[in-house]
Amino acid sequence: MSSAPLLPTVSNFIRTIIDNDLAAGLHKNIITRFPPEPNGYLHVGHAKSICLNFGLAQDYQGKCNLRFDDTNPEKESEEYALSIQEDVRWLGFQWEGNVHWASDYFDDLYRFAVELIDKELAYVDDLTSEEMREYRGTLTLPGKNSPYRDRSVAENLDLFARMKAGEFADGARVLRAKIDMASPNINLRDPAIYRIRRAHHIRTGDKWCIYPMYDYTHCISDALEGITHSICTLEFEDHRPLYDWVLDNLSIACHPRQYEFSRLELHYTITSKRKLLQLVNNKLVSGWDDPRMPTIQGMRRRGYTPAGIREFSKRIGVSKSGNSVDMAVMEGAIREDLEAIAPRVVAVINPLKVTITNYEGALTREADFHPNHPEFGRRMVAFGPELFIEADDFSELPPAGWKRLTLGGEVRLRHSYVMRCDEAIKDVDGHVIELRCSIDHATLGKNPEGRKVKGVIHFLSCAHALPAEIRLYDRLFTVAEPDADREVDFCSYLNPDSFTIVWGWVEAAVQDSTPETAYQFERLGYFCTDRRDHQPGLNLVFNRTVTLKDSWTKS
Repeated sequence: MSSAPLLPTVSNFIRTIIDNDLAAGLHKNIITRFPPEPNGYLHVGHAKSICLNFGLAQDYQGKCNLRFDDTNPEKESEEYALSIQEDVRWLGFQWEGNVHWASDYFDDLYRFAVELIDKELAYVDDLTSEEMREYRGTLTLPGKNSPYRDRSVAENLDLFARMKAGEFADGARVLRAKIDMASPNINLRDPAIYRIRRAHHIRTGDKWCIYPMYDYTHCISDALEGITHSICTLEFEDHRPLYDWVLDNLSIACHPRQYEFSRLELHYTITSKRKLLQLVNNKLVSGWDDPRMPTIQGMRRRGYTPAGIREFSKRIGVSKSGNSVDMAVMEGAIREDLEAIAPRVVAVINPLKVTITNYEGALTREADFHPNHPEFGRRMVAFGPELFIEADDFSELPPAGWKRLTLGGEVRLRHSYVMRCDEAIKDVDGHVIELRCSIDHATLGKNPEGRKVKGVIHFLSCAHALPAEIRLYDRLFTVAEPDADREVDFCSYLNPDSFTIVWGWVEAAVQDSTPETAYQFERLGYFCTDRRDHQPGLNLVFNRTVTLKDSWTKS
């Protein structure tokens, strides 16, 4: 059911529950589910849930369903549903059997609603939405019964059938569960379980003009699929009594149990679908797959790896306590995975030209793509009379401990000679625009005699380097919790330096790389070819995935 490699398991309270249930013989196998609504693109919080639900099924040799909660037709689309399926597969998982949909059960859900009416446990209410809020009460004051609460079974059956037949206007009536308007749990104060809504549905078209509510639909769908452990985030804890009430009062043999864990809050980003949509609609990002976005599509385009995300999910764990995680934990997991799998190549993103004054002819040397993986192969590193180095690797007035290039100083060129800087050429404004340097021809592949050179810098031969668009991405917000203060617009914390385009140079070995190919640009960070705009051999576009180390100052 999964192509993801098994990771060492880490115990948590959900695993303890499953272990106890299996030991007690309550279940022979476990069945979990991942039930997103197809109303947007998945984000890092969903990735955690995917890894949890599919990972549990994998570890216990059970199965996990993918089920779409498609009960809110105005906001749902086939585009979102397809992207969710792609995201699950990309993370390394595969659901059991066919994709499930809540709409698969619309006939059953209607039949069960009739059963609740027959048992005098549901009624059709004519209150407006404003009146329902007024009757509902508050956290400290009990609600009061609707004047329509005591309608007869016959009247409720008739009205509900007419709701289904489309006799009433949208919002004119709702079907409510009859529980307890004085309950301290507001979710049990006669919640709506069906509403009238004329909206075209992505799967059932215009067949239905009434749609079930999530709390009613979810538990019945779980039961019909034989889910053993219904795992959701902590905000649904107060909804669990309603989950159980519905199943306790219906003729369904299976009664799954709901368990809640804390949702992921990742620093320097947001995980509210509504706010992410706001960023997209207001064009504050380039789209759902903008590499700064915490969406799975965005993380993928940035160069995050499935294995790195799965490792991140394992590291942050599963608990009921707050799960506020620093971005450095995510970046660390991604960096660790890329360290093992990304070939090393050279790029220069802030070029300074170097002229070799004692150049004596063409030279190339071989270099490994990865020091620990000879199977990655080797490539040729060209040398020539004109080079590009990083401008940051030269300083006229170097600070103490400087180990790179300065006037009169020497450095080792990566995979090549020791080079000395003899002269700096400046423009009319006094900016260094070119260096005149000489190489020690006796130092190719060996240290110079009688002196020690500590610094090593990378370079590219101008004649062999390829131009490339380099996209430098950083954290989307300047503060760890941009939406913590409801009085402040979270957009005011957008990081103006989160996206920069520079034009640099890369070595020829990458010219045929396909989209989503990862590299370590030596000394600069991990980059990947953009999955949309990169064209092998024609238009080279690289996204910075993560720096070589965490460069953010801790606040």
